[in-house]
Amino acid sequence: MELSEEWKSFFPIGASTVSPLLLSHSHSHSLPLGPLLFNPNPHTLSLLFSSPSLLPSLHLPPHLLPSRFLLSSHPPSILPSTASSVASLFAPPSPHQNDTASPFLRNRIHLLNYPHRPNAVVFFPTGANDDKLGFFMLALKDARLHVHLDADGDVFRASTASAHRILSISVNPVADFGLSDDPCHVIGYVLASTLYSVHWFAVRHNSILERPSVFYLGGKTFKTCPVAHACWSPHILEESLVLLESGQLFLFDLESHGFKGTRLRVPWNDSAENKVWLSCEFSWHPRILVVARSDAVFLVDLRLKECNVSCLMKVETLQMYAPDENEQFLALSRAGPDNFYFAVASTSLLLLCDVRKPLVPVLQWMHGIEGPCFMSVLSLSALRSHSREDAFKLASESGFCIILGSFWDCEFNIFSYGSILPFRKGSIASKINPTVCAWELPFEINLSGRECHCGSCLLRKEFSKDALPEWIDWQLKKEIVLGFGVLSNDLAALLCEPDEYGGFTLIRLMSSGRFELQRYHASWAQARNLEDCHDQVFCLDRHLLYPVSDEKYKFPKIFHYLKLDYLYAYASGNLTRFLVTKLKKNCGDAKDKEPFCAEVHELLCEKLNACGLGQSRSCPAVTSVFNDVKQPASLHEVALRRSWAELPMELLQLAFLSYAECREVVGDLDQNRVALEFLAVPDLPQLPPFFLRKSAPHSNDDIVGPVIPFPVLLVLNEFRNGYSNLEGDEFSVETELGLKYKEVMQVAGEIAVSAYGPTHLDDLAVSLAEDGEETWVGSSKPKSFLLYRPVAFNLSATDLVQGKSDYRDTIYGKFIFHVPEKKSNEQTESVGQEIFDDLSPVELRFDAPVKKLEPQGLKAYNLLKRQMSKWQESFDSYKEFCIQSRFEKSS
Repeated sequence: MELSEEWKSFFPIGASTVSPLLLSHSHSHSLPLGPLLFNPNPHTLSLLFSSPSLLPSLHLPPHLLPSRFLLSSHPPSILPSTASSVASLFAPPSPHQNDTASPFLRNRIHLLNYPHRPNAVVFFPTGANDDKLGFFMLALKDARLHVHLDADGDVFRASTASAHRILSISVNPVADFGLSDDPCHVIGYVLASTLYSVHWFAVRHNSILERPSVFYLGGKTFKTCPVAHACWSPHILEESLVLLESGQLFLFDLESHGFKGTRLRVPWNDSAENKVWLSCEFSWHPRILVVARSDAVFLVDLRLKECNVSCLMKVETLQMYAPDENEQFLALSRAGPDNFYFAVASTSLLLLCDVRKPLVPVLQWMHGIEGPCFMSVLSLSALRSHSREDAFKLASESGFCIILGSFWDCEFNIFSYGSILPFRKGSIASKINPTVCAWELPFEINLSGRECHCGSCLLRKEFSKDALPEWIDWQLKKEIVLGFGVLSNDLAALLCEPDEYGGFTLIRLMSSGRFELQRYHASWAQARNLEDCHDQVFCLDRHLLYPVSDEKYKFPKIFHYLKLDYLYAYASGNLTRFLVTKLKKNCGDAKDKEPFCAEVHELLCEKLNACGLGQSRSCPAVTSVFNDVKQPASLHEVALRRSWAELPMELLQLAFLSYAECREVVGDLDQNRVALEFLAVPDLPQLPPFFLRKSAPHSNDDIVGPVIPFPVLLVLNEFRNGYSNLEGDEFSVETELGLKYKEVMQVAGEIAVSAYGPTHLDDLAVSLAEDGEETWVGSSKPKSFLLYRPVAFNLSATDLVQGKSDYRDTIYGKFIFHVPEKKSNEQTESVGQEIFDDLSPVELRFDAPVKKLEPQGLKAYNLLKRQMSKWQESFDSYKEFCIQSRFEKSS
C-alpha cells in the first residue's frame, strides 16, 4: 500500500510490526547505518571525585508525612474512615512545593568545554539547600583526567545571593576565540534558575591560577509566579529566554543593565486553565520561539510589531495511538539537523516536528517510558567518535540521537534518526523515499553502568521493590544517576584508544556523591549480562538518601528509656505467663501500701452510678451497659465497656490516678525515666475506659487514666480470684474478650433495629429476627437503638476475598447508637439543646454548659436547619440510610 509522505509520519515507530519510516539493519545488511547500540565498558570505569557536598539536598518527603502514612498503611487498629478524616486535617502541600522526586527531575550536571584546550568545567548545584553553584575543572595530564579543586580539597562555589534551591542549570559556551589575546577571556555563560528567580554568571579563565573563575552578573526575581523554564539563545550569545508558569515570556540581554528584561506581549487566545506551561526554545530565527504547554506546542513570531501565535502541535492529534485521556506533553528540546526541528515528548509518544509543517509530525515513536522529564538531542558523531572503522562515517555525520528518560525512574532510551539521502543508491530506502526516518528501533541505555538486564537480576530487582513499605520510594534506597554529560570528541580522544566502531566518554554524578567516568562503545547487540554486576543481588538496604546538614547538633543529648517487656509479652501471646511469674516472684516482697486515693474512688463510683451500675455489679446485666451508648460505638467498644465495668473497684483504682500522683509513680526523672501523659477523665457520664474525651491541659486535681492496659488488669483479676491454670494455655485475654463480644451481639439483636436488614452470626454480624412490623414513629414499643454497618465496610464476602478492601478487622464493623425519643415540636421562646435531636438519628451530647436559645438564636438555628435539610435531601446515601433505618425527622 503506497502512502503519502505526510501519512507515513502518522504511524509511530514501535506501534506496529511494520513502520514505513523505519530503517533497520535487520531488513537489509546493505544499509551503511552502522551499530546504534551503546554498551558500557566495565574496564574503563574510574572515580573522578567523591564528596558529601555532591549529595542532593533533601527535605522530608511527602510520602513520609503523617497524612501519607495514614492513607497508605491502614493498620488494623485504624478504621479507613478515621484514617481519611485524620489525614484531611493535615494541610495539603503547595502546588509549587518540592516533592520527593523534584531533585531528580532534571539533569544536575552540565559541562562547559574550554575552547582550544583539553579542559572542561563541570557545573552542578551544591550547598545545604542546593543554593550554590558548584563547579570544578577537568584537565588532561599524562593521558588522564585530573580534577582541580579549591585549597581545601573541595569543589568551588559561586553564590546566587539567594537561599533558594537551584532547580536547573544551562550553559552557553563561547567558541572561536583563543585564550592568548585576553588573560581573563570569557569562555562561557551559565544560567541558574530557582523556583522564583533566574541568575546569570560569566565563566572566565584565570591564567594566573590556571583555573576557571565564575563571576555573578545579576539575577531577576519573579515575585508573583514561579519560573517554568529558562534557556540560552543559539543565535545571540548574550540573550536568554524565561518562561513563567503563567505563560508570560521575558527576554533578557546580558549587555543591558539591571537585568530588567523585556516582557514579550504574547496574545494567548485560548484558555490555559488547568494547563501547565512546560518549556520554551529559540527556533531558526532570534525572534521566533517555540513554547510548549501540557496540551499544545506554539510558534511565537515576534519579527513584526504585532506578535503572531500559531499552533504547531496539539495533544488531541495523538489520540489514535495515545488514547489515554490523561495524555499530555512533558518535555521539549531543539533538534537537528537544523533549528527548524524540535522534539516534544508526551506521556506515550516522542515526536520530531518541523516548524514549517504544523500539526504534522516528521517522526513518531512509542517511547514506553513512565513520566519522561529529561530530553537531549545529540549528533550521532558525538556518540560514535574515535573509531577505527570509517565505513559508517557518513551516517555518523548525518545522524542524530534523542536521549529521553527519567532520572527518578532510572530509565533512558536512545532514539536515532537521520536523512536517507546518502543511502538511496542500491538500497531499499529508495523505495521508501522520505526526507527523515528512524534508524533502528529505540533501545535502552544503561547510564549507571552497573545494571544487569538478565532475567534473574530483573526478577530480584522487582522482588526487592515489592518488599519495601508503600510509603518508601525505592529510589531513595538505591544508588541512582543524578546527572550526566558527554565529553567532547577532542578531549575523549586523548583519554583512550580508538574503539572498533567508535563510542563516547560519559561523566555521571551518582546519588552517593560520586563523580564517575566511563567509556561507552557502539555495538551491534545490547549487553544483557554485565560481568561485575550479574552476581550482585539488588539490595535496597545498603544505600539510603537522607537529609544532611553541615551544621553540628547544638543541644545536649538526653536519652529516656521505656521498658516494654509487658508490651512484648502481649504481642508474643505470653502476657498471662509473664505476669503470673512476676506476681509470684514479688508476692513475698509485698509490703503494706498506702490506701487508694479517695478522690479516685469517689469519681469512679459516681461514673458507675450515673450509668446504672452501682456497688452490686459483680456481674452486671449486658443491657445495663447499653445505657452508656449514646454516640455511635462499635460493638467491640461496648464489649470493652462491659468488661471494664465488671472489674472490682480495687483494680479500677489501680488504673486511674490523680495527676499529682503520676510523678511519684514514675519515679525520679533524673534516672532516665519518662513521665508519660494520660488523658483526664471527662465530666460527661461514661463507663471506663472513657472513649469520648479530648486532650486538654492538666491540673493536679485531674484524674487521669487508664494508666494500666486492660489485658493486664484482666490477668490480675483472674490471679486475684485464684484461677488455677493461668500459666497454661487455657486462659486467654482474646478469648475472654471474644465471649463478651458475642454476648453483646446477642443483646444488640434484641434491643436494636438493623439499618440493613437481617444478618448472620456466621460472619461476625448480629443475628436479628425479622422485625418488619416494628417502627420508631407511631409504634407503641419502639426499639431505642439502631444497629448499622458503615458504607466503607459494606462489602460482600466475595469482595473481601478478592482484596477490594484494605480493612480486615471485622470486629469493628458493626456500630450501634441510641435513638432519642421524639418530643413535642412546639417551640417556646427559650429552648435548649434538645432542639437538635431531630436533625439526625444520633443523639447529640454537648461537652459544654447548657445554654438556652433566645429568639434571635432560634431564628439563626431555623435558617441553618433549612440549609442542612436541603443537603440531606440531596445526599442519596443519607436518604437510603434513613429509609432503611426507619428514621423520620419532625417537620
